[in-house]
Amino acid sequence: MKRTFALLLALCMVLSLCACGGTKTETKAAETQTAETKTETAPAAVNDDIVILYTNDIHCGVEEGLGYEGVAAVKNGLEAAGKTVLLVDCGDHSQGGTIGTLSKGEYIIDIMNEVGYALAIPGNHEFDYGMEKFLSNVERANAQYLSCNFVDAEGKAVLEPYAVIEVNGVKLGFVGISTPETVTKSNPSNFQNEAGEYIYSFCQDTTGEKLAAAVQSAVDAVRAEGVDYVIALAHLGIDTESSPWMSTEIITATTGIDVVLDGHSHSTIEGDKVKNAEGKEVLLTSTGTKLAALGCLTLNADGSFSSKLIDNKAVADKVDEINAEFEELLNTVVAHTDVDLITKNPETGDRVIRSQETNLGDLCADAYRAMSGADVAVVNGGGIRADIPAGDITYGQIITVHPFGNEMCMVEVTGQELADALELSAKSLPGEFGGFLQVSGMTFTIDMSVESTVVLDENSSFVEVAGERRVKDIMIGGEPIDLEKTYTLASHNFKLKSGGDGYGMFKDNNFLLDCVMIDNQVLINYIVEKLNGSVGEDYADIWGQGRITIING
Repeated sequence: MKRTFALLLALCMVLSLCACGGTKTETKAAETQTAETKTETAPAAVNDDIVILYTNDIHCGVEEGLGYEGVAAVKNGLEAAGKTVLLVDCGDHSQGGTIGTLSKGEYIIDIMNEVGYALAIPGNHEFDYGMEKFLSNVERANAQYLSCNFVDAEGKAVLEPYAVIEVNGVKLGFVGISTPETVTKSNPSNFQNEAGEYIYSFCQDTTGEKLAAAVQSAVDAVRAEGVDYVIALAHLGIDTESSPWMSTEIITATTGIDVVLDGHSHSTIEGDKVKNAEGKEVLLTSTGTKLAALGCLTLNADGSFSSKLIDNKAVADKVDEINAEFEELLNTVVAHTDVDLITKNPETGDRVIRSQETNLGDLCADAYRAMSGADVAVVNGGGIRADIPAGDITYGQIITVHPFGNEMCMVEVTGQELADALELSAKSLPGEFGGFLQVSGMTFTIDMSVESTVVLDENSSFVEVAGERRVKDIMIGGEPIDLEKTYTLASHNFKLKSGGDGYGMFKDNNFLLDCVMIDNQVLINYIVEKLNGSVGEDYADIWGQGRITIING
């Protein structure tokens, strides 16, 4: 009864909001709820009965925020009210939680099919289960997947670059854009042949010109089909770390796009106006993450687009059905912790695992070192995805911490390679970097008064350190690092074998352990076997054990 009432209440709120662009009001409150941009021409047939609902970066948050059932309720309610509704997704839907990990994305596709998505684009994490599985999931989906810049070795688009949908006499063109960061923010080996050569590309270069050219070509092609409006479904984001491929940069470098529905940076953008290469305003909007909001884009009678973000709570019957299949396994207690283990600042809620040491980072890195017997170990902060509160630890919580299914490896490395890796790790500070390394068996200092001189290639992989180094005073096992000495380094295949996050310096080294244990099992076994089943006082300080010191920050 409570669920039904909540959905009815949410639907009433949505219908009042997402008549989205019907009657305009001049109140300040309405201005804060609505972002609007006027197109150059408005076809005579345009009316306010065309609604595009959009999501991005759901990351398996099937019951979080609005929930997929809430999305379905909004869609069905609008259609019952006489609206024509298109539901689209801007990527990173199939990875990020146990429901995705255990099914390699299949359950998420099944849910999206039930909800009724028309179009989707791949985010970087859609490829985390491998290329074969990605293509299989695309076939499984009822939604058409688009990407204008995901190409094979011959430069041929793997997916359709765009789609044309005619609604109520109005032709809408949709162009898909994937982030070029995919080659390093998913497993790079997914885009390579057995020789380690890239056979897939996302039009990446160091200037952003290749991506802009691919987008412009797709926009020109869909415009040539006589569409009235062009809407870009993008997974680019606005984080400076993603430059030169940010959505704002692509807008300013192109023409012909009316609206960009964005993802990747988990940003909540009600509706910014960004000028394109001709100085015309383009509406940019994004819903955040985990269904905290549902986007509602309406084409108004005067040719303007109005965008609103809707947030309500709901739970899905389809989700309940799927959860029941593995709920017992997920709730199995595998260990205990006396202390809170963090990825986020508990006072502010800000994510810190990708920019500084934390006790969960220490624990995960220690697990790799202890279970492998290596001299040192590293784990990328982007691979540690969730906090663990004090109390019993379930198998589901461990999978949520390590959802990617990476496998433990150990490799011989030189001190110089380790020093280079730490320099790459510190390159983005004070900003975030998914490749920021949590470490075990070593300590060091990062001097923020020194600008990073790390050089990357067009695939965002490490090339060299061209100047002064930020990372100083590296100690291994209590001794200063010897750049000529050979050490053993433990991590996972994404980092060591595939060069994930740009760490290509280890790929050709001698592997002593090669994919011997899945990442979440490494963590479980460490706690159970080495810590006697309980995380205790050694990890009591949420800011870690002082392995990484950041100065002048």
